Amino acid sequence: MAGNPAQPAPGVRLCGLDELEDPGSKGFRFAAGDLQFAGFVVRDGESVAGYVDRCPHGGQPLDVFGRYLTRTGRYILCGAHGGTFKLTGEGVGSPCIGYALRPWPVKVQDGAVMTA
Repeated sequence: MAGNPAQPAPGVRLCGLDELEDPGSKGFRFAAGDLQFAGFVVRDGESVAGYVDRCPHGGQPLDVFGRYLTRTGRYILCGAHGGTFKLTGEGVGSPCIGYALRPWPVKVQDGAVMTA
């Protein structure tokens, strides 16, 4: 959501890396006036990826059930219709095959997950 004033600028601390299970995920919400930005991060080992919290297939938030990962932690789940994505954001489960999650730039710095 480039150009969304509610998306946090680079350098905002989101959480500590130790606050995320491995694998694990956590969602974040930001507001600027009437605009909102929703994103989430996914941890896999020492790497963390960020995504916009919006299903590319249906347009709704992914965390309908208050979580982003399947029970095994191997896939990102769209709770609205059961579509699945690799932890890299690539759609692999119907109806999301061929779709990809929109990246949200994040990084790990000094043990913290930060916007990049």
